[in-house]
Amino acid sequence: MVRSRYAHLWPLDPAVVFLNHGSFGACPSGVLEVQRALRDRMERQPVLFHWRELEGLLDESRAALARFIGADANDVAFVPNATAGVNAVLRSLDFRPGDELLTTNHDYGACRVALDYVAGRTGAHTLTAQVPFPLESEEQVVDAVLQRVSDRTRLVMVSHVTSPTGLIWPVERIVAHLHSLGIDTLVDGAHAPGMIDLQIDQLGAAYYTGNCHKWMCAPKGAGFLHVRRDRQHLIRPTIISHGGGSARANRSRFFMEFDWTGTADPTPYLCVPAAIRFIETIMPGGLPGLREHNRALAVEARRMLCQTLNISSPSPDAMIGSMAAVPLPNDPEDTELVRPTRPMLSPIPRWQDDLWHEHRIEVPVIPWPAAPKLLLRVSAQAYNALPEYEELCAALPPLLAAAGRGGA
Repeated sequence: MVRSRYAHLWPLDPAVVFLNHGSFGACPSGVLEVQRALRDRMERQPVLFHWRELEGLLDESRAALARFIGADANDVAFVPNATAGVNAVLRSLDFRPGDELLTTNHDYGACRVALDYVAGRTGAHTLTAQVPFPLESEEQVVDAVLQRVSDRTRLVMVSHVTSPTGLIWPVERIVAHLHSLGIDTLVDGAHAPGMIDLQIDQLGAAYYTGNCHKWMCAPKGAGFLHVRRDRQHLIRPTIISHGGGSARANRSRFFMEFDWTGTADPTPYLCVPAAIRFIETIMPGGLPGLREHNRALAVEARRMLCQTLNISSPSPDAMIGSMAAVPLPNDPEDTELVRPTRPMLSPIPRWQDDLWHEHRIEVPVIPWPAAPKLLLRVSAQAYNALPEYEELCAALPPLLAAAGRGGA
């Protein structure tokens, strides 16, 4: 198999066709070396590191991150991942019986679970805007969200880049519409940093959370929460520690509470500047060159998959970044779509299992709550190359034929 000339920069198994950067990311070897050095420094003198050095190191890393995401560093807190950021916001706000919390059917399952949990504890109601897939335009997204807004809507949670369908959503327009109605937006930007040109201050959302371990290529455990200045007094981390009782006047409560939630490994946060340097310099053309490379690869991979499955593109090319999803044909009466092999998470669809066990292709097959029921989502990163997607396209027809399915 022909591999990308950049593949050696990641420690990924060369025997695996890895088309799933979107789920957990993949950290380059050079960034992992920076993390190892930081961990060695931490363990040589843990008290010196945590008590005397860590605050300054976090501020340096936060400044680099803020520049990268187009934000003021004073409004950015580190969190382990976007799900932690969503929870911090939802569990800080004061909802009441009858309040409506709006999300969509394309939003990430873990965040929907958190929304339902908070609604259940407060007496609020969770509503779901049904955005079709396949879809023809961004207008369908905006219209679906705004049609479910009412005078009881207290918060709207939307994805910037959707996890199951891999679509870049017009969040700028959604946030602006909702702001004009006096409604705050929580943007789940798990996939946005590194994939698209992110300018959070210009977006103006009350709350924005994202991952650094996906398309920024930082180590796992690096994420951020951006809270607009006029909302920071409302938001506290889900774990309250020493910062909650600090009397310091020279540092914001927002920093003191989020920067220390108990003893943990902070090195993923501190590797963010190294990850930014990596993605900004890996290719000619810098970060814009990397983004365009990944987008072109994802669009071409989707075209190949649609041709293999004999289907039309399920969304406009303009809504694609570094991921793309296509519907898989299926029998609506099939009761064995999934295999319960992940006790901590949702079951793995058998197509994903078969592609892994029979072909060593790692690609997610995602259950969808309406027809077509199953989506196949590919990711494109610098370590990927077209022959890998060709291998996926060659593997699909025999699997579908064995199950009595053909192209749609």
